Amino acid sequence: MKPRDLALALLVTVVWGVNFVVIHVGLDSMSPLLFCALRFGVAALPAVFLVGRPQAPWRWIIATGIALGVVKFSLLFAGMAAGLPSGLSALVLQSQVVFTLMFATVLLKDRPGPRRIAGVVLAAAGIALIATQLGLDRPLSAFLLVVAAGAAWGLANIAMRRASAENMLNFMVWVSAVATPPLILLTLTVDGPSYVWGTLRGLDLSGIGAIAYIAYLSTLLGFGIWGRLIAKYGAGTVAPFAALAPVFAILSAALFLHEEIHWYDLVGGAAIVAGVLLPAVKLDLPGLRRGAKVRPIKPI
Repeated sequence: MKPRDLALALLVTVVWGVNFVVIHVGLDSMSPLLFCALRFGVAALPAVFLVGRPQAPWRWIIATGIALGVVKFSLLFAGMAAGLPSGLSALVLQSQVVFTLMFATVLLKDRPGPRRIAGVVLAAAGIALIATQLGLDRPLSAFLLVVAAGAAWGLANIAMRRASAENMLNFMVWVSAVATPPLILLTLTVDGPSYVWGTLRGLDLSGIGAIAYIAYLSTLLGFGIWGRLIAKYGAGTVAPFAALAPVFAILSAALFLHEEIHWYDLVGGAAIVAGVLLPAVKLDLPGLRRGAKVRPIKPI
């Protein structure tokens, strides 16, 4: 990758990592469902009138909108609101790697290779290590909500794979448009119209800034740059950078929210990131290629 494009890829992962701190800030101002509804509503309008018609089949746009927009983010926001720390939420959410493999095997009849299976086992071990340290500051219910969000993300990954969207920005804008109406309905049903109206009237700059950040920077700018990089270099080159997002999430949470970083978080997080990266990293050592002769080292 060119230095400029490498910098852009790193920028997106930083934006996505800091996103978890911003979610924490936003949840101080509004309920998880209202936050989700506003996030996708702001991302969809007015962008939906600017990106053109959908370039992917409607059934996969709707499936992704429900699985990713309505279910995944509602569960993630609920888990964080229930007490799971921001940095830890970013790590636990990577359980999507395990669920994506499971759903791809069952629904798409995929046959995962040994490295992909090893990566999933490694990531699962990291999540299991983190799960053993649940306590008063890490409620089990919050942990399970974020794991469920990872499962929803796994289903969304299957839908996105079937959609095969070439223009990721166009796809995400229409996904946001699909997710907004059911989220508004859920918010009005669960939170009530009086809460919604009162919260909207009382939003301060931190709440407005949180909505703007996750709608414009994380969604529109992030996926816009990401889609262009994938179109230029291919998913195999660009996708592994996403594994850095949890790292930036932990660092930003420690810096801005003063969340403690424990040894088991570091070990578990390293296992999760390694598990995500393992299937994508290609080992292409010239002396170890199939059929290549290994030259003996001459003595000095």
